[in-house]
Amino acid sequence: MTDYLHLNRAQWDERAPAHAASPGYSRQRFLDDPAFLSDVVRFDLPRLGDIRGLRAVHLQCHIGTDTLSLHRLGAAVTGLDFSGASLAEARALAAATGAEVGYVEADVYDAPKVLEPGAFDLVYTGIGALCWLPDVRRWAGVVAALLKPGGRLFIREGHPMLWAVDETRPDGLLAIDQAYFERDEPLVWDEDGTYVETDTVFQNTTTHQWNHGLGEIVTAVMDAGLDLTMLREHDSAPWDALPGRTTADEHGEHRLTDRPWRLPQTYTLQARKR
Repeated sequence: MTDYLHLNRAQWDERAPAHAASPGYSRQRFLDDPAFLSDVVRFDLPRLGDIRGLRAVHLQCHIGTDTLSLHRLGAAVTGLDFSGASLAEARALAAATGAEVGYVEADVYDAPKVLEPGAFDLVYTGIGALCWLPDVRRWAGVVAALLKPGGRLFIREGHPMLWAVDETRPDGLLAIDQAYFERDEPLVWDEDGTYVETDTVFQNTTTHQWNHGLGEIVTAVMDAGLDLTMLREHDSAPWDALPGRTTADEHGEHRLTDRPWRLPQTYTLQARKR
């Protein structure tokens, strides 16, 4: 199982510079506008609420655009990621904008070893994080270990039903072809591209991923000692998850062009540590 870390880290290390250079991550807008927030964080502002003065940690922060957005909303935030190349981009962005954001390089499962346990008011996780982890219950234990009593978990993530859909079908049908529930065996992908606009052709193409059913995620969080306070499913995603079958709105949220109410694409979950 340790092989998945090496494979996945290699692909994130290679893609980090391309992601930072892509218009999809809006790096230049962060530089030009001190009030600019990432699309992912802006979408959830009504649910995130006032986080000024909170001590926060952003798990699996990648190149730090959501992390910087949390900082701009007033949180004292630390970003954690296992990709050194991703963190190099995150640190460069923070430095270029004058933001005091700390970054720590570590596997998410090791977060309680490298960060202060029980010290955080907010644990934040964004889009496309849980699918890289083989064990959602272990992840929930990490969240609980980091939060102080009364502290809050906030996550917006791709919906496990979306991850189970075959996005390659040419007939446009929504067919469930991948695992919905967590399995020991990873989903093995071999792709030389990435999810943002880039001309780069990558050499590290193999990744291991896992799906986790929504009930599995909720149960893991509750069993770890957190009480669920919000679970909202959304018919949109901040990227084109089903190319050729979605339409983007003015905020960059993509919905099915044909009857978008058929498929949940993302969800927002909040829970508070007992």
